[in-house]
Amino acid sequence: MWRRFPVLLIGLVFLATTALGQPPDPDQLFREAVDAQQRGDFSVAVENYRELLKIQPNSVPALANLGAALSHLGRFDEAVSEYRKALKLDTGNGAIRLNLALAFYKKGDFQNASTEFEELHSANASDLQVATLLGDCYLRLGHPHQAVGVTAPLAASYPENLDLAYVAGTALIRDGRRSDGLPLVDRVAKQGNSADAYLLAGATYLGLNQFDPALEDLEAALRLNPDLPDIHTLVGIARDKVGNAQGAEPEFRKALQKNADDFRANLYLGALLYKRRDLHSARIYLEHALHLEPSSALARYEFALTEGALGQFEAAAADLQAVIHKSPDWLDPHVELAALYYKMHRTAEGAKEREIVDRLAAQQQAQGPQ
Repeated sequence: MWRRFPVLLIGLVFLATTALGQPPDPDQLFREAVDAQQRGDFSVAVENYRELLKIQPNSVPALANLGAALSHLGRFDEAVSEYRKALKLDTGNGAIRLNLALAFYKKGDFQNASTEFEELHSANASDLQVATLLGDCYLRLGHPHQAVGVTAPLAASYPENLDLAYVAGTALIRDGRRSDGLPLVDRVAKQGNSADAYLLAGATYLGLNQFDPALEDLEAALRLNPDLPDIHTLVGIARDKVGNAQGAEPEFRKALQKNADDFRANLYLGALLYKRRDLHSARIYLEHALHLEPSSALARYEFALTEGALGQFEAAAADLQAVIHKSPDWLDPHVELAALYYKMHRTAEGAKEREIVDRLAAQQQAQGPQ
């Protein structure tokens, strides 16, 4: 999430009545438990609620408050158990169900959390917090389309709610609707000064080949939090795309200091070093990129360029042929392979590749800019 959701603490449920002749001990235990809970002494509160429940095992207020105290202590499984007991006795209590859902959410059980949030959302589809948390559960479970359904309509009506906007925008982007989700996430980034939102917006712009806004947002994310995942790699790519190779290289190296197996950092740094004709260094990084992702046509293409520049013509030709087999309509590998065939005096094969180059170039010219 772009920032942690505010932890919801349902107001303590107070025992409303005391029957005539009732022994004072239960009331005293309850008051002491509530007092301890209000001053943050949750362990004492738990002990008192448990003592009370030995006397009154069906006390919904005690069960609900015990669940809240346990949740504050991070004892989520125990909290869930108490909330469920309370709900069996008071099935329509939305406050208890919300706390149950939050307990599941905070322990990372997003499947069960989503089930409880769905119940609450069905009862009140306009509850912004429930919709936001339900949408986030769906995202964490890999269901962005469902997240869009519960968050996007409300996000349009409540643009001031940045938590909701972030979840809705993220859901739209992951659902393939990047142009719809990007404005939401970008607004969260700027209005909330959120590093996470800047990162997502910048990465999305990068995927849309909008390199200037991508670089602007990614640089903002880097300034706010240089420890974000993939931030150095993404900034490096964006700088490289706008022609700042000198600024890109140190970012790729920072990324590799954190994770030597960062595929994109290896690939882009290797390609950058190839362009600078530091061929032996380029080969090291590109070879590692291929080791990490052997199926990457781009990594194999860049590696083949380096092989060819090092005079390893047969190996380069074999790698270019593999790239073409996987991506037959990609023009650049055909251009490079044709040139390589002529260098190897394989003129017939070079002429054949040249014909393919001419055909693909004509097709691209007819299609116009993509």
